[in-house]
Amino acid sequence: MPRRRIGHELKNLPMKLAYSANAYMRFPIAEAIRRIADLGYTGIELMADVPHAWPEDVTPRQIAAIRKALDDHRLTISNVNAFMMNKINDPRQPYWHPSWIEPDRAYRQIRIDHTIRSLTLASQLGAPHVSTEPGGPIENESDRAAATDTFVEMLKPVLDHAARTGVKLLIEPEPGLLIENLTQSLELLRRIESPWMGLNYDIGHFYCVREPLAESIERLGPHIQHVHIEDIAATRRHHHLVPGDGAIDFGGVFQAFERIGYRGWLTVELYPFADDPDTAGKRARENLLSQC
Repeated sequence: MPRRRIGHELKNLPMKLAYSANAYMRFPIAEAIRRIADLGYTGIELMADVPHAWPEDVTPRQIAAIRKALDDHRLTISNVNAFMMNKINDPRQPYWHPSWIEPDRAYRQIRIDHTIRSLTLASQLGAPHVSTEPGGPIENESDRAAATDTFVEMLKPVLDHAARTGVKLLIEPEPGLLIENLTQSLELLRRIESPWMGLNYDIGHFYCVREPLAESIERLGPHIQHVHIEDIAATRRHHHLVPGDGAIDFGGVFQAFERIGYRGWLTVELYPFADDPDTAGKRARENLLSQC
């Protein structure tokens, strides 16, 4: 049962639990903020996307309203998520496309401009960082070197803007995309030694690609600025489950976070539960806090 696997492992970690608003994409942002606060979370991951806060369209008045709602409900932004781009609604996949490595340079620019605007939005909201996709999918493994070169070049102007805004850009490794595992993450970090780039470490993603979780956390430790938490079935199929409902052994995971001295947010990410995000978020929080 979940209570045997989750709980006591968290005793020595600071409990900064947030809930990603990507579970509430059927609600306006004010409603998502209220509901997440009512569940007892102290943090929220804000979506730089429709219907919440698409950076190109959001107005100063809307930004002020978001800040007021956060203050009224005593919520802190754990992260601004610029990974998803539902606004563009690319028929191939609305989360990944347009990617950093699209063949069409003009289409890549849409991702670049969106991320730059998201960094500005984060600075206006007082958020510490923005997460983004790790380069998009590649057609063939033989394309990897060229695609990585493109990714690195596309990131450079965005990281310049990150430095100007004082907001970090976090790459989120993802199964099936250009950067999906420990080796690829380390290589990207080697190629871009910027204090304005870090990692959004998604526990389930690394589990899906069969990385030893504790080892990957320890080796990536200095670069981990934010954590997504969800469970994954024993099949390792990339489908987010409520923590405690899958096969991940969270004991070793949280011990590894303790060893690296992680003091950031643990953000529950349950976007597949859009039909009932409240129940999923409530169970996730209860499972994570049980026995603490």
